[in-house]
Amino acid sequence: MTPSFEGRHHDKYIADQVGYCVPPGSTLSQDTGFQGFTLPDVHIVQPKKKPKGGELREKEKEINRKIASIRIRVEHAISGVKRYRIVKDKLRNWKKGFCDLVMETCCGLHNFRLNFRPWCYETPTI
Repeated sequence: MTPSFEGRHHDKYIADQVGYCVPPGSTLSQDTGFQGFTLPDVHIVQPKKKPKGGELREKEKEINRKIASIRIRVEHAISGVKRYRIVKDKLRNWKKGFCDLVMETCCGLHNFRLNFRPWCYETPTI
């Protein structure tokens, strides 16, 4: 687990500072906020950008749609956690580790809430 950062920090900057370690052979799905971020022996899945003045091939568009179908689940989880306003509002408690504890608690509450949903996502494959 990584420490929390305020929203004004760039995703790639945080990734470089924290020093992520992912097991070799893993697949890492990332968005364009991590452009240029790589890890050794890790397969990176990232949407292909449209070339300037050009178009993507149909196969590339299809792959982007599959990546987007996974990404929307991540975005829904983030917005579900942000329902607990304490996550997105400025915290004035400066006790060490408190912000991380709040985030963990809100993630747990979000997961608890999901257990009582009448529907669930289908698992997409890339």
